[in-house]
Amino acid sequence: MAGIWGNRKKEREAQAAQDAEETRRAGAALVAIDERLRTTSDELVYAEAELGTEAVRPVRDAIEAVRQHLAEAFHLHQLNHDEIPDTSEELRTRSARIIQLCEWAEDLLDDRTEALAAPIERARRAPEIVAGIRRDAERLSARLPQTKTTLERLAARYSTDALRKVSGNHAEAEQLLSFALHGAEISERRRESGQREQANLALETAIEAIRRATTLIDAVDSYEVEALRAESTLDAIVLDSREDLAAARDIAHVPDVAAAMSTLERELTALTPAGALADPFAELTRLREANAALDVVVARVRERAARPVIPEAHVRHAVEDADRQLGVARSVISGHRGWIGADARTRLAEAERIRLDLATVVSGPVEEDDRERALADARRCGMLAAEALQLAQRDIDSSRPRDDDWGGGWGGRGGGRGGGGDVMGGILGGLVIGSILDGIFD
Repeated sequence: MAGIWGNRKKEREAQAAQDAEETRRAGAALVAIDERLRTTSDELVYAEAELGTEAVRPVRDAIEAVRQHLAEAFHLHQLNHDEIPDTSEELRTRSARIIQLCEWAEDLLDDRTEALAAPIERARRAPEIVAGIRRDAERLSARLPQTKTTLERLAARYSTDALRKVSGNHAEAEQLLSFALHGAEISERRRESGQREQANLALETAIEAIRRATTLIDAVDSYEVEALRAESTLDAIVLDSREDLAAARDIAHVPDVAAAMSTLERELTALTPAGALADPFAELTRLREANAALDVVVARVRERAARPVIPEAHVRHAVEDADRQLGVARSVISGHRGWIGADARTRLAEAERIRLDLATVVSGPVEEDDRERALADARRCGMLAAEALQLAQRDIDSSRPRDDDWGGGWGGRGGGRGGGGDVMGGILGGLVIGSILDGIFD
């Protein structure tokens, strides 16, 4: 008995130590978040001076929300340390709630202050960024004459539709560079006059204008290279297409092949003649699609020719055989429901599912491409039905009373081992013979 009381005392002491540790953690978390709130409030003053009132509103709202919830946490902490005795459960609940509130406050402040880190850094480096904008604008302006020359060279080689994506890049980039310099100047003036929020907004727009101008100028140079690559690829596909058309002549009597050949020949005829303004990208896309379509059709026809088409009669015969086997298995299992186990029922259910899927294929004329799959499904359906019947016979034999249970030998009620076993054996034999004949027909 003393051992039991001793164990209980140790458990109480361990629980009290755990509760005290939880209370200490709650107090430490409360002190930490209170300090974090104070430092964040101080940083907010500097952030507002750098970015303006509206930009730091999310942080200010977060600070207010944290203060409201910390009031609850301080109240709970006070209850844990007042003169009114509390139960261990109450102490644990309050401490857990204090820790939860402090963790939530930390996450909220982290999220809001991290969102301001990049704008603050950009605002503090504003003079350096403005100088970089001016250098980039000067460098890009020096590239504009070359960009204009490139566009003129492209216009002499390619059609208007082909140049639609880059034809206006020179004029747009020129406007963006002017806008970036203007934005940098406004940013400097607003910052000097103390309008930090407007200064930061002008700085961000100037940075974006430089980025877009760079993209537009680079796109012109890239387009010329891509256009040359498209022309080279187009020449290769033209050669390949003519070879494919010649190789497909022997099966041109197939309607699908004839249609694909006609489409490809039409695309080859529609190619822009030498010396005219072309759109290599559009022509490459159309010719590639027509070439790929012919390849697919030819491959399918040749594969079909290499593999003889299964007669539809074989598929119908296999389906009829599966229906016979399904009918027998379904009849036996439904007639001995109390004796049939899960294995036989599972085989029968799977066979019926396959037959149901097969019904949509064989409801009308079976397409040549579907016959092989339909034949395989029909045979599997029949095989599962035969297995279900065999398993059902096993369950019936194991559940039927033995001759000894009826009190008779060969002359008793259960005499003659023929009975149901011989009938079932005849059924199974018929099914096996049907499968063999099915294979002969195939």
